[in-house]
Amino acid sequence: MRAARSTVSAALVLSAVALVFPAAAPPAAGQELTTLVGTETSELAAVVERYRTDRTALGRRWNVPYSPDRNQRFRDFFSDWRQQVEALDFESLTLEGRVDYVLLINDLTYQLDLIEREARLAAEMNGFIPFTSLIVELEERRRRREPVESEAAAARLADLPAEVQTAREAVEARLADGSDVSRIVALRAVTTLAGHTRLLEDWYEHYAGYDPVFTWWNEDPYARAKAALDGYGTFLRETVIGYREGEDEPIVGDPIGAEGLAADLRHEMIPYTPEELIAIAEAEYAWCEERMIEASRELGYGDDWRAALEYVKTLHRDPGDQPQMIRELADEALAFVTERDLVTVPPLADEIWRIEMMSPERQKVSPFFLGGEVIQVSFPTDGMEHEYKLMSMRGNNEHFSRATVHHELIPGHHLQGFMTSRFNSHRGAFSTPFWGEGWALYWEMLLWDLGFPSTPEDRIGMLFWRMHRTARIIFSLSFHLERMTPQEAIDFLVERVGHERANAEAEVRRSFNGSYSPLYQVAYMIGGLQIRALHEQLVQSGEMTNRAFHDAILRGGRMPVEMVRARLLGEAPPKDFESEWRFQGDPLRRTTSEEPDPQETAN
Repeated sequence: MRAARSTVSAALVLSAVALVFPAAAPPAAGQELTTLVGTETSELAAVVERYRTDRTALGRRWNVPYSPDRNQRFRDFFSDWRQQVEALDFESLTLEGRVDYVLLINDLTYQLDLIEREARLAAEMNGFIPFTSLIVELEERRRRREPVESEAAAARLADLPAEVQTAREAVEARLADGSDVSRIVALRAVTTLAGHTRLLEDWYEHYAGYDPVFTWWNEDPYARAKAALDGYGTFLRETVIGYREGEDEPIVGDPIGAEGLAADLRHEMIPYTPEELIAIAEAEYAWCEERMIEASRELGYGDDWRAALEYVKTLHRDPGDQPQMIRELADEALAFVTERDLVTVPPLADEIWRIEMMSPERQKVSPFFLGGEVIQVSFPTDGMEHEYKLMSMRGNNEHFSRATVHHELIPGHHLQGFMTSRFNSHRGAFSTPFWGEGWALYWEMLLWDLGFPSTPEDRIGMLFWRMHRTARIIFSLSFHLERMTPQEAIDFLVERVGHERANAEAEVRRSFNGSYSPLYQVAYMIGGLQIRALHEQLVQSGEMTNRAFHDAILRGGRMPVEMVRARLLGEAPPKDFESEWRFQGDPLRRTTSEEPDPQETAN
């Protein structure tokens, strides 16, 4: 096995070093295409691309959330695909093909798990919105291209207000007698109800005016049904959840529990329990706090690193000067990685990235930078309240920003996107934040080790974000285990990391408003530690250069990091692969002889 590993690793090294062209100058005529000849490919690349294309197309057709018909169609789709993939001749596949086989089976299994999870979520909401089955039925008939039965549809719509009233009275009775009425399920129901109301609008507008018979029958029943749905949504928001139209939605979230976390961790190939991951985060936090104290002492604040942190927050640019600062920080990071030959940066990648300012509304959810080919910059606008302006400037000060610009641009997310759209792009089907966010966070660690932060202010800026990543693991896992509330998560960020309160609220809202997967916030630090462990094994041992290592990861495409490891080591995964790579050893055994109480670590 060692010989096979060395052979494949050497091939990866040679192909990675030859990547496209050197960063310092444009390629000579024909040079770029020459380096692409013979690039390793997977026999299953076309199969994976077909799967992703078919799945996307099916999603466009079956787009009614929580529809039993939709769930059954996708259950059949994923089951059929798994059966066909399992019938392939696994033994005849190369390393790259076996990686894709394992990734595809892993994804298909997980998608089937998610269908069952969605069915359970729908069942929980039935006590709030049982009547939405009518809307699903009407829309599915339209999508099956069946002719509309105008009179029958009108009769069903005419019954809908009474069904809505019955559901409302049932909720009111539960509230009156003190029964448990879940705000979590209610918020999910409100979101689903809003989506189904839009579906009903689309269904009606598809026929109204084009079919005079339809309009004659349905105009009044539709208007009454729409009013009933809107009124019931208002009732749930104000009476059960506790907010009014136009106000910021309360941070409620939807925890998936221990069973859901276990399924998601299997899919991400992370063989750790939530408790073990929290222990890893606590150990990383302790390391950060020690370094914070060291920097604080250099600045004259002694062991009071929070006072030093407050000082660094005041070192922000003037209003209007933030874009210029971004350009300077981006150039600094690019020069640092290219001068040290850490990773290939094609000139086109540096040429095409752009800056946009983030809207005040978006900053309520994303108070810091977002990145990729376009870096979206958070900074106050003249229309913001004075207090919020100050918090935004403090939270996006120069030294905090110095630790995030390279995360978002080069060598972080922008370089990732540039390379993965050009190499093994089919593996976008297996995209994971443990690879995506883990890569960008890993660079924060590597640049720290290489002396990128040269002043105590810069070290505090980088350590703030590193602490923040550890806190994300702790509060997000604790929330999904139902051991921490969103408000406790906000307080945790303020007290343990030093966030501005408004920024902490935005961070928690971002984590739990449904746009991020449950493990997304865990993925930053854990994915970074996975890549860091590989770097220690392959680069620090002398088997690969920094540039070859980083280029090989980017060229391999998006995937769980344990499959990155298989590629780099040249060790093809078995057909019945199960994750077992303990990249951080046993954190519980290292930190304590007893299992920690997650509630204590959370507080």
